[in-house]
Amino acid sequence: MCCESKRRFLLLYATQKGQAKAIAEEICQQAGAHGLEADMHCLSEMDKYNLETEKDPVVIVISTTGTGEPPDTARKFVKKIQDKTLPPDHFAHLQYGLLGLGDSEYMFFCNGGRTVDRRLQELGAQHFYDTGLADDCVGLELVVDPWIDGLWLALKEAIQLQKEKEGMNSAVDAVSSSISTAPHAVHELKLSSKVQNLKLEDEGARASDILSQKLDDINLAAPARDTEPSLVHSVPPLSQSALNIPALPPEYIEVEFQDTQGENPHLSSLISEGTTFEVPVTKAVQLTREDAIKTALLLELDIADTTFEYEPGDAFCVICPNNVSEVEELLHMLGLSEKGDDFVCVKVKQGTKKKGASRPQHIPERSAIKFILTWCLEIRAIPKKAFLRALVECTSDAGEKRRLQELCSRQGASDYTHFIRDSNVCLLDLLYAFPSCKPSLSLLIEHLPKLQARSYSVSSSNLYQPGRLRFVFNVVEFPAGPSRPVSRKGLCTGWLAELVAPLLHPSKNSLDTRGESSSTERISIFPRPNNAFHLPADPSVPLIMVGPGTGISPFIGFLQHRQKLREQHADWEFGETWLVFGCRHRDRDYLFRQLQCFLENGTLTHLKVCFSRDSSTAEVAPPKYVQDVLRLCAKEVARVLLKERGYFYVCGDKKHMADDVSDAIVDILSMEMEADKLEAMKILAALREEKRYLQDVWS
Repeated sequence: MCCESKRRFLLLYATQKGQAKAIAEEICQQAGAHGLEADMHCLSEMDKYNLETEKDPVVIVISTTGTGEPPDTARKFVKKIQDKTLPPDHFAHLQYGLLGLGDSEYMFFCNGGRTVDRRLQELGAQHFYDTGLADDCVGLELVVDPWIDGLWLALKEAIQLQKEKEGMNSAVDAVSSSISTAPHAVHELKLSSKVQNLKLEDEGARASDILSQKLDDINLAAPARDTEPSLVHSVPPLSQSALNIPALPPEYIEVEFQDTQGENPHLSSLISEGTTFEVPVTKAVQLTREDAIKTALLLELDIADTTFEYEPGDAFCVICPNNVSEVEELLHMLGLSEKGDDFVCVKVKQGTKKKGASRPQHIPERSAIKFILTWCLEIRAIPKKAFLRALVECTSDAGEKRRLQELCSRQGASDYTHFIRDSNVCLLDLLYAFPSCKPSLSLLIEHLPKLQARSYSVSSSNLYQPGRLRFVFNVVEFPAGPSRPVSRKGLCTGWLAELVAPLLHPSKNSLDTRGESSSTERISIFPRPNNAFHLPADPSVPLIMVGPGTGISPFIGFLQHRQKLREQHADWEFGETWLVFGCRHRDRDYLFRQLQCFLENGTLTHLKVCFSRDSSTAEVAPPKYVQDVLRLCAKEVARVLLKERGYFYVCGDKKHMADDVSDAIVDILSMEMEADKLEAMKILAALREEKRYLQDVWS
């Protein structure tokens, strides 16, 4: 190993979008200041570490992806430790601390970390430091920062205890002296994703709840504009506080401008998830009326000449570029307007102090500047505090420099949450707000994450339409606001809408396979199979599908598939099918009016629709939302789930729908079984465990 054994610890990470890796790198960077050395590896690099023989403490940082799965880079590791033949003392020698990353908007919060943590415990491993679970819904840093702060004492004590066990007390005098005055149990931090339980102390000040620092508390009595905090302006006490700011991240990327031109890499080389397919768009339909609040589009892709395979319920990813005008604006702000097509060579800076520095895998060694900004970097990413800290050094105006310091400081945590994180501020917004900030291209490569492909649910059946793949999406709109000077469309949905604009035609044939347009537009995609969100293997099992808005998308594929199976297997028994659909207005955004044809041919047994914004003159008001429909059908819902052991599917918005549907099911179970709410919640949990209550939801 590369590190001194007396102060070494093993640092492992597993990441899907780069956050866990960035946090691991921060731990690695801070370790030196505490007299420690981190031996850092990705969990997937199983040839570079061996937990079976590891004697030093282990720190694990792991994210969660999909519907609670560990990230792709952890799958082999998880499969290995899940081996049921391993004895219960397999890791009895192992001491570890684990930091899990997740989002409480999703059902299986931090399940990637919990899975690894639980299994290591089952195999005899011991915590030397309490597990931290950081919530991206409210801000990872609210748990990550104090977890890292407490880690060093715990590590030193764990190393000391390990050396004492080995009878090497003399070798750890330096370490033990640094903790001799500290209480033994200081490192036992009880970290919770419930932010109200997490308190930080400003120097000598009493501990105060971060989230209680609401804007309402900040001198709103005074009417003058400069008493109101904003992205570019702070107010007392923050504006008068001494600041604890992060250490400056070391520079590690060097960009060399090339005299010669060349060819940019193929997009497939940027994707680590597997095979990519470049396919033509054969059809585009606007499903909503022009006066609808949201614009929903259906796109059809021709996959006939590829090996792309999917099942109804699967998802797939679209490789999309950054917005052209935003790239041009960024080039202008970087002073590179005339050099966008110039080629650069990206390599590790000689003599960098960054441990284990390497060129990011998503950045080609040689390509055009514009290619990097268009296809490689997520230029709309919310800047991390480490990035803000680096931007301080690129800012010449003293006032702007101070404000950036505040936003990345401990004391400015509330302002960072409100004006950066919750406002979805990106690099361009910062450069507009702080015009004296002039970062280099190398700094952007160091701090901006990989541009992620966007995931969509399949809305078709390959059995029903061979060689075709359809999907449905709303064109996302981000309005302008105090921290964002211009409105923006969703990165991928805006790009797709612009791409297919010449193909668009009325929606009356949206479920028909006819009406194709000749198109030269092509997009790159790759599969992302869903392990659970599929039709029951037994077609006689009944199912209930709940999908308001574009949440109906996968269920169109379900119904098409079920219709074809009925045609091909007249002797099979098919269970009843329920579809509950909701939208705002019947005449504006009822996405698939042709659902009636599934009723007429018997594929769909029950179709229930509701319209939340339509007025009604009926004596008894009709249900407005899908959860209201479910309550009206309580007996049938309970019968399908409990007596007939049916499946229940929910697809759509997590925050404003899926939780309400879940609450409705608990109420229905409680009422129909004459059980208390706790018992009903246990039954719902059991349905989830049996994979008979399935969700495909997004924030």
